[in-house]
Amino acid sequence: MVNENPFKSILKTLEKPGGEFGKYYSLPALNDPRIDRLPYSIKILLESAIRNCDEFQVKSNDVEKIIDWENTAPKLVEIPFKPARVLLQDFTGVPAVVDLACMRDAMNNLGGDSNKINPLVPVDLVIDHSVQVDVARSENAVQANMELEFQRNKERFAFLKWGSNAFQNMLVVPPGSGIVHQVNLEYLGRVVFNTNGLLYPDSVVGTDSHTTMIDGLGVAGWGVGGIEAEAAMLGQPMSMVLPGVVGFKLSGKLRDGVTATDLVLTVTQMLRKHGVVGKFVEFYGEGMSELSLADRATIANMSPEYGATMGFFPVDHVTLQYLKLTGRSDETISMIESYLRANRMFVDYSEPQIERMYSSYLALNLEDVEPCISGPKRPHDRVPLREMKADWHACLDNRVGFKGFAIPKESQSKVAEFSFRGTPAQLRHGDVVIAAITSCTNTSNPSVMLGAALVAKKACELGLEVKPWIKTSLAPGSGVVTKYLEKSGLQKYLNQLGFHIVGYGCTTCIGNSGDIDEAVASAITENDLVAAAVLSGNRNFEGRVHPLTRANYLASPPLVVAYALAGTVGIDFETEPIGVGKDGKKIFFRDIWPSNDEVAQVVHSSVLPDMFKATYQAITKGNPMWNQLSVPSGTLYAWDSKSTYIHEPPYFKSMAMSPPGPHGVKDAYCLLNFGDSITTDHISPAGSIHKDSPAARYLMERGVDRRDFNSYGSRRGNDEVMARGTFANIRLVNKLLGGEVGPKTIHISTGEKLSVFDVAMRYKSEGRDTVILAGAEYGSGSSRDWAAKGPMLLGVKAVIAKSFERIHRSNLVGMGIIPLCFKPGEDAETLGLTGHECYSIDLPSNVSEIRPGQDVTVVTDNGKSFTCTLRFDTEVELAYFDHGGILQYAIRNLIHTNH
Repeated sequence: MVNENPFKSILKTLEKPGGEFGKYYSLPALNDPRIDRLPYSIKILLESAIRNCDEFQVKSNDVEKIIDWENTAPKLVEIPFKPARVLLQDFTGVPAVVDLACMRDAMNNLGGDSNKINPLVPVDLVIDHSVQVDVARSENAVQANMELEFQRNKERFAFLKWGSNAFQNMLVVPPGSGIVHQVNLEYLGRVVFNTNGLLYPDSVVGTDSHTTMIDGLGVAGWGVGGIEAEAAMLGQPMSMVLPGVVGFKLSGKLRDGVTATDLVLTVTQMLRKHGVVGKFVEFYGEGMSELSLADRATIANMSPEYGATMGFFPVDHVTLQYLKLTGRSDETISMIESYLRANRMFVDYSEPQIERMYSSYLALNLEDVEPCISGPKRPHDRVPLREMKADWHACLDNRVGFKGFAIPKESQSKVAEFSFRGTPAQLRHGDVVIAAITSCTNTSNPSVMLGAALVAKKACELGLEVKPWIKTSLAPGSGVVTKYLEKSGLQKYLNQLGFHIVGYGCTTCIGNSGDIDEAVASAITENDLVAAAVLSGNRNFEGRVHPLTRANYLASPPLVVAYALAGTVGIDFETEPIGVGKDGKKIFFRDIWPSNDEVAQVVHSSVLPDMFKATYQAITKGNPMWNQLSVPSGTLYAWDSKSTYIHEPPYFKSMAMSPPGPHGVKDAYCLLNFGDSITTDHISPAGSIHKDSPAARYLMERGVDRRDFNSYGSRRGNDEVMARGTFANIRLVNKLLGGEVGPKTIHISTGEKLSVFDVAMRYKSEGRDTVILAGAEYGSGSSRDWAAKGPMLLGVKAVIAKSFERIHRSNLVGMGIIPLCFKPGEDAETLGLTGHECYSIDLPSNVSEIRPGQDVTVVTDNGKSFTCTLRFDTEVELAYFDHGGILQYAIRNLIHTNH
């Protein structure tokens, strides 16, 4: 299938003094005036399409669609995209490595060379999602928390370590090294690749929504589901809608005392209001020169919170300075600048700017940004600091909602008395019980981190303290932070206030905040208090940070320290003192807040390139506990049948050399009959395993104690658990149950009501196919590979819906399930389908007789017949279907290319 690239005539040489950097596909050589007006972010999609054009996976027509972006984007056309690399974290990385290991076995069984199963693009996996803040406010916290992390996750870690040795092109960064997106920014980001003498822009898809942080470095990156990531690893294109691009113009500069966090919360609120879902946002304007790279990365990080696919900052001189600061070599930086200038992808603000075309426009003068925080339940509910006290009291009054707790007036000033380690203590509504400097959003930004340390220094010198029952923590996103805090001499002041380093990972930001003291927990629950958490994270949805903190506010690291000192969110920093100093004098917010100049001086003297070089030199070998993990050395994984975390999936059990060909569906029963908006959370829940569920039964039969069940998320490497967890959501509404809510369904031929898993297994043992009936937007919500893998393992052959969420439809195709859409105006109700019928779908047995998007007839055993649209949307998707799925297609493809 490998055809010659029709664009080979624009392959040019990039010269350098005394030689050449390599070859590159030159966009200016196309001599098309439309290209100069394209947004920079769209040019990255264009270059990728040109470089990968083979008239099969990527066609000349796709290239033309992108060049004509101004006219095609409003029509929501689809294009293929092949990213340069893939980024994983441990929760989502485990199932990806399980699939690769399983593919090696399949390759071996087919007589192929199993060592050919390797990621075809670089894959970086950073283990950062497993560390919890079990121990805080202690010099020993990092070591203690890491020991517990290894005890809980030893099996998963050993498997990932095996993968790091067994697969080429895969780098695994051990636990305790940092947060995936900060490591990506400081070390993994290439900006421009040079692969065997071919130069091209870095681009990345990651299995974590905040992959967008790298957009601040001028690298196009965003989050995708596991199946898309695996497909990208194996060299398959991702199908995406060509996005609109919102142009966001920045002018002016931030006022004194205003932080990058204040800016990102302001931008998030503006973009939420504008509506940017499914779009790119591209920043430009003279204000860009005033924004440090770390500030840009903070804004890019929160793309998921404002709803954009990307928040993109094109490469300019600020980017090059940051690359130098973080220890990238002069030769590399020179290559990056030369390539981007040659391809007109570099922004030089000293030259006149060509006016670019954007789908819509927004503007912000940085001088208008004021100190703020966001909450109490959503990242885009911004509150200016000066209004915080009034806003807090309004939240207590308001009816229950995103901005309300409905606390009766008479109990708003309630005081809960309790004893904390022998001393009398008090808690009120709005008192802070968790204060966490956390999350790559902010820990990758030296200005706000050293700003927090300066607040701590001034507070300590004035004699302020943090109440001992507040759980304070500091979790840097890389070892560099520790180095510059030590060099500045300021870490000791953070320690004095209880902000000891607790570990290098996501911690509180993803809900790994650990327990709060039992006495504090009892005081909150017994008095029904609305306790508060203040964190420098990027999400504060209800129940995410900690089950007992109903109010959660996102704030800059220096504000986290300030609120920890104040002990409450119900304070007006302008007029009320933050506390009383050592000589009985009232201390105000302004007394401890550093000026921008003070912060800049400390940053300049403390953050040095050698720190980055030293931190990342030994990044894969720097953790003794990881180094001591003993793992098998073979390139084929030795599956342990007793493991409840890592299990060999059955995808390739009976796989033969030749593709099985397309399958229709004959006399299938309806497993589930759904209405609209069934989400991936309904299909494959990620949270706790219910004690009466089939997954719980499976674990208990294998001697796993209920307290060690862990979550579905942590057991994604075990298909037996995940198949049993499919449709196990306790809020599932299945029309076959006639109004009853829960994870059950009806076995049609006997009328018995059982768990979905048990009914599916009974149909399988009877040799019967199953289908699912659904309404609109089937599979909406966050992309989740198990929402397609699970139904396939249950024996589901087709899903007939009014419409599908885009990524979920492609995931179903990837797992060999047929997606069908009812014709407009029709659905199960209008056609009189109850789900008690048997369904047959006739498809040709030769794939060449099937066309993308053709009509297909569905017939039931009670004489009904209706027409649906077959939602295989491209020739490539039909090839996947012919092979029984994307992974099978990739294996056979590799065998053929090697022969």
